[in-house]
Amino acid sequence: MKQNRLGRTGLTVSHLGFGAMHLPKITQEEANRVMNYALDRGITYIDTAAAYGDSEEKLGHAISHRRTEFVLNTKTNKRTYSEAKQEIENSLRKLKTDYIDIVQIHYVNYVKEYRQAKEPDGAIRAAEEMKNKGYIGHIGITGHRPELLAKWLRDYPFDTVLFHLSMVQPFAAKEMMPTAEELDVGMIAMKPLSGPFLSRVTEAIRYSGSSNAHVILSGMKSIEEVDMNFAALDREVDEAERAELFAMAEGLGEHNCRRCNYCSCPLGIRIPDTLIPSRYRDKFGFLAAGEKLWQDSAAHFAACLAYEPCREKPLCQQACPYHLPIQDEIRRLTEEH
Repeated sequence: MKQNRLGRTGLTVSHLGFGAMHLPKITQEEANRVMNYALDRGITYIDTAAAYGDSEEKLGHAISHRRTEFVLNTKTNKRTYSEAKQEIENSLRKLKTDYIDIVQIHYVNYVKEYRQAKEPDGAIRAAEEMKNKGYIGHIGITGHRPELLAKWLRDYPFDTVLFHLSMVQPFAAKEMMPTAEELDVGMIAMKPLSGPFLSRVTEAIRYSGSSNAHVILSGMKSIEEVDMNFAALDREVDEAERAELFAMAEGLGEHNCRRCNYCSCPLGIRIPDTLIPSRYRDKFGFLAAGEKLWQDSAAHFAACLAYEPCREKPLCQQACPYHLPIQDEIRRLTEEH
């Protein structure tokens, strides 16, 4: 497995990172097997978060005895000093470690959230204090809006940034990654399969892997998934293949949805999970789990167009920071469904 320097952190990390958000779906015994197998195969970057159910506890039980073999990242989505400090302290306990390599300020999508985290009594102060005391090594940020992340990387010296990058969400490549490269920020690209959707698995992972991101973070919960991800990144992407992958992805991001999740539908349509993979579904189809999610939303498409509170100004569009024509897209998909 290729190893990369994680920006100015100086840490050496595997190109493939283990995303542990799905560990709550499996038993501790299975987590022990999968996590140790991943380390044995050469994964050296492990990502979790306080918000991921019992993921931190399972990691602590599974691999804390091998702590020197991997770079550990966790996250806090708290915005105040006291809450964030308590959460980081809890993470140290759950992960059975006295040192976390990276703590990221998690899921920052709006300017008001960033400002709150950066206030004198905000979450960033808590992370700085824990860093000064030697409990954490580096401070990062995560979010779903790459153009805002780019601004925040210039405003505060975050050491790492976690962001979406896939065939159906290519936006960070132009809107944020050049800034991160200029500032030598460690780049972790997540969701190469856009969750459970993209059926051409190898091509999707290699598309993300062809970027300059230092880590391609993929959620895994079985040995088979570890092997699948390793196989997809077993060799470098050359220029000819890169051109093929970008041709394959042409037009798949025309939905322009960043998955900030500030929209919501009273009828139960999962708007990001509808918009983001919509054009991919037309061309390539979905994984089975993705198709089920799609059909759950599609059952409400017709009702959306007749819903009285949304006739003049759809509620989802009022909430969308990008002012996307969501209902028009639902109408297009209704005609195709």
